[in-house]
Amino acid sequence: MALGGGTWLFQNKKLPGAYINFVSKVRPSTDFADRGYGAMALELDWGPEGQVFKVEVDDFQKSSTKYFGYDYTHDKIAGLRDLFRNLKTGYFYRLNNGTVKATCALATAKYGGSRGNDLTITIQANIDDEDKFDVITHLTTAGVRTIVDKQTVTDKTALTNNDYITWKADLTLEATAGMPLTGGANGEAVSGMQYQEFLDKIEPYYFNTLGCLSTESTIQDLYIQFTKRMRDSVGAKFQTVVYGKENVDYEGVISIQNKVIDAGVSPASLVYWLTGAEASCAVNASCTNKTYDGDFTVDTNYKQSELEKAITAGMLIFHRVADAVDGDITGDVNILRDINTFTSFAKSKNEDFSSNQVIRVLDQIAIDIARLFNKTYLGKEPNDDDGRIALWGDIVAYHKEMQRVRAIQNFVPDDVPIPAQGESKEAVLSEYQVQPTMCMEKLYCTIVVA
Repeated sequence: MALGGGTWLFQNKKLPGAYINFVSKVRPSTDFADRGYGAMALELDWGPEGQVFKVEVDDFQKSSTKYFGYDYTHDKIAGLRDLFRNLKTGYFYRLNNGTVKATCALATAKYGGSRGNDLTITIQANIDDEDKFDVITHLTTAGVRTIVDKQTVTDKTALTNNDYITWKADLTLEATAGMPLTGGANGEAVSGMQYQEFLDKIEPYYFNTLGCLSTESTIQDLYIQFTKRMRDSVGAKFQTVVYGKENVDYEGVISIQNKVIDAGVSPASLVYWLTGAEASCAVNASCTNKTYDGDFTVDTNYKQSELEKAITAGMLIFHRVADAVDGDITGDVNILRDINTFTSFAKSKNEDFSSNQVIRVLDQIAIDIARLFNKTYLGKEPNDDDGRIALWGDIVAYHKEMQRVRAIQNFVPDDVPIPAQGESKEAVLSEYQVQPTMCMEKLYCTIVVA
C-alpha cells in the first residue's frame, strides 16, 4: 500500500507519510496602474456605432482611416492628432442619431455616415489570369482615389468583407469601371440622449481623463454629474476636461478658459489636446508650463489681471511665454497653472486639492491600494493580526515606491499604523497621511548685495 502524502491544513492525517505544503514567503508587493488612457465621444462621418472602441496611438498613426474615415494628415481629424500627441490609448464612442449606410449593387458601407459616399468599387480582369477578377475598393479624398482593399478572386463566394464594405450576396462579378456607393448620411442632430448612451457604455472602462467637446451647458452638466458619481460613489478616479464651464468647484473637473479661434472648428477644440496631456502626465509630474504643440490657434489675448482672475476662479488657462533675451518675442503657448475647478477651500480640504498634480497622486493611491486589496486580500486573507500586518507591509512598500519616484515626500513606515479590525469582523480600518509632492511654480529670491 502506498504511503500517505499531499498537502495538509490540520494535523489529522490517518496514514503514515509526508504531507508537505509549499507557500510563498510573505513579501510586500507593488503594482502601479498605468496612465495615458482617455475617453471621448465624437461626432464622426465614419466609424463603429453603438459601441466603445479602442484605438492605440500606433493604430491611429498607421490606420486612422479605418477607424475615423480620414488619413492622419486630414483636417477633419486635427483634433484627434492633438489628442494623440500625448495619449497612449483612447476609448471612443461615435455619437450618431440615425446614420444611413451608403450602398450600391455590389456592396454596402461597413458603417453609416457621409464618408461612405466616397467609396467606389472597381472590377477588372486580372492581367495574369483571365479567369480571375481584381476587385478593388477605392476611397476618394479631395478628388484623389486611394486603393484601400484589393482582392483577386475567381467567383464572388471568395470575396471577403474588408474594413470599408460588406459584399452583397446577390452581386454579379463582372468588369465595371467604377461603381460608387451613394446615400450615406450622418443622420439627425445629436441630442443629450446620445451623450447619455455614451456615458452608460464608458462606465466600466479604466481611463484617466474624460474629454467633453460639447459647448452646451446641459451636456457639460451631464458629464460633471457623471464624474462626481463615478469618483465619489463608484470609486473610479478620473478627471473630466470641459471648455468654458464656470463655477464647477470640483477637483474632478478641469475647465479650459481659452478658445480656439480657427475658422470652421469648435472653440472647445483645446479639449482634445488637454485630455491627452492630463491623461499621460506622470504621477510625479505637472502640466504647469507645458507647451501646447497642437494644430489649432489659441486665443491668449489676456491681461495679467485676467490671468490672475482665471486662476482664482479655478479655470485652467493658457498664456504666451516669450524670451526677449533670446530674441523670441512671439513665444510659446503654455499652461499657466495645472489646476482644476475646485475653489471652496476649507480646513478639511485646502488649496492643495485644486492642483491636478495632487489629485493625480491621490487618485493613483486610491486606484492602486484598492487593486492591491481586491486582488490579494479580499476573500483570501484572514482578518487577524497576521493578515493585517501583511496588508500593512504592502501599503508601506507601495508608498516607499511612490516616494522613490518623488510623487510623495517625507514618508516613513511609522506614518502608517498597522490596520485594525473595523466595526464588523470582515472589515479592516486603515488611517494614515501622505504628503504629495508638487513641482516648483514660484521662486522668491532675496539677494543681499555685500
